[in-house]
Amino acid sequence: MDITRRNFLKLSGMSGIAALSGRSLSMITSHLPWNVKKVGKYYDDPAPMEGVYYAMAIDTQTCIGCRRCMYACIKENNIGRTSGIQYIRLLEMEESSFDLLNSDQYYTDAPKEDKWYLPAHCNQCDNPPCVQACPVTATWKEPDGIVVVDYDKCLGCRMCMINCPYWARKFNWIKPEVPEDEVNPDVPIRPVGVVEKCTFCIHRVREGKTTKCTEVCPVGARKFGDINDPDSEISYLLRTRRVTVLKEDLGTKPRVYYVG
Repeated sequence: MDITRRNFLKLSGMSGIAALSGRSLSMITSHLPWNVKKVGKYYDDPAPMEGVYYAMAIDTQTCIGCRRCMYACIKENNIGRTSGIQYIRLLEMEESSFDLLNSDQYYTDAPKEDKWYLPAHCNQCDNPPCVQACPVTATWKEPDGIVVVDYDKCLGCRMCMINCPYWARKFNWIKPEVPEDEVNPDVPIRPVGVVEKCTFCIHRVREGKTTKCTEVCPVGARKFGDINDPDSEISYLLRTRRVTVLKEDLGTKPRVYYVG
């Protein structure tokens, strides 16, 4: 399917297929999630800042497919090194086309002159279908726009995975293995048998920092910030550049925008 890069997102078909399986409540551990509500209160992480609403923009013409964002995300978020989970995927495609089914997630060299790269992860939707699918309200949208997960409540049924059209949620099949000297104390290590995903680095951004993937991008392809602030870099970009979102026709209202 050959189309221009400018229009590629309108025809995107990112979807994941997951099989259903239950998980006994006895398998749920006592690990607490990052700053998520439980019985109406917050835990130790910072609460949402009043009036702030986060969004991200990714320039596909600038992205060089180096995967530094992916590797930094794995370390920052204590993702199990043998779990096979990545919150961020980099897809390599032919320069003049958009074909997700035949994109290459496992390329070894980048960038290439005849290729372009699509970083894909949770879109932090304003109308998140994953939240609607959860039978035990273990996931919801926070006031600053970040969709969170309560690992104490997650049953591992994977209904959220089935309902996510962006293949952004990942099931933790095995106990996460993180080298002791690389553990980030600001992020809980998820128990086996729950679903996890990108959180816009909630532990960082609520302290006034940017996401780790934005921080490490060597070419500045990612922009992150408060879209309620008219003077923020992300607000300026959304006002002055032509942007689009993945699968706009589904009405999920993503807050990860693409320039390209």
